[in-house]
Amino acid sequence: MNVATSIPEYRLLRAELPGLVGFVPTMGYLHEGHLSLVREARARSTSVVASIFVNPSQFAPSEDLAAYPRDLDRDFAFLEAEDVDLVFAPTAEEMYPETFDTWVEVNDLTKHLEGAARPTHFRGVTTVVAKLFNIVQPQIAVFGQKDAQQALVIRRLIVDLGFDVDLVIAPTVREPDGLAMSSRNTYLSQEERTAATALYQSLQQVEDLYSAGERKAANLRRAMVEILEAEASLQPEYISLADIETLEELEAIDQKALVSLAARLGRTRLIDNVVLPPGESLI
Repeated sequence: MNVATSIPEYRLLRAELPGLVGFVPTMGYLHEGHLSLVREARARSTSVVASIFVNPSQFAPSEDLAAYPRDLDRDFAFLEAEDVDLVFAPTAEEMYPETFDTWVEVNDLTKHLEGAARPTHFRGVTTVVAKLFNIVQPQIAVFGQKDAQQALVIRRLIVDLGFDVDLVIAPTVREPDGLAMSSRNTYLSQEERTAATALYQSLQQVEDLYSAGERKAANLRRAMVEILEAEASLQPEYISLADIETLEELEAIDQKALVSLAARLGRTRLIDNVVLPPGESLI
């Protein structure tokens, strides 16, 4: 496995990769969720590239950029064990030199959910993904459903800017108790970790009610609120049942829908989602 930390070094190594290149962008501190994306890329590609970059432009000043967990040696070991061919691990200075002054934005899809809660977040995401696509030159890019809105925004980015990249969305990987795997789970105390299971329980309740015939979004939201409010330490930020194409809130679930939520547990912010009807793919 080769590692490049600069763009020129990466391009030299990229030129040696054979066949289709599958790409998995990450912010590091890898877990089984990330590794499942790598395996998906490996199944679809001749060569696999992963990036490790904690992107400062998608963090607001009040967010956890400085505290975000990092362990490059650990990440490299995980990626080598998965037979990744090339890792791009640039510094912030490499990606955003002092003269950097270009930003890429997707408008309508970023006004909702995460975009409403974190107004500067998606400008950073779309800018860094566009830059990574230009540097990495993949034919396939694999993202996870856990960040569902991000996946939908990246799809719009690819279509609108004409990137020749096939987008693959891999299922959310969960702990045995249902909690979606996330690098931020390491922030949770034992009590918070127990309370966090309410997020997926609320989503499962929506799936069960939908399967039983409930279609009124207000009733489904109410069922989620009841489960979340039973955990006093949980502070929901949003609970959404939205059209999967526009992310506009729905009154009735008469089409494919994204059910998503964000909540805080102490200093930790967690997100999760499912798609209705159950079993449907995000994209």
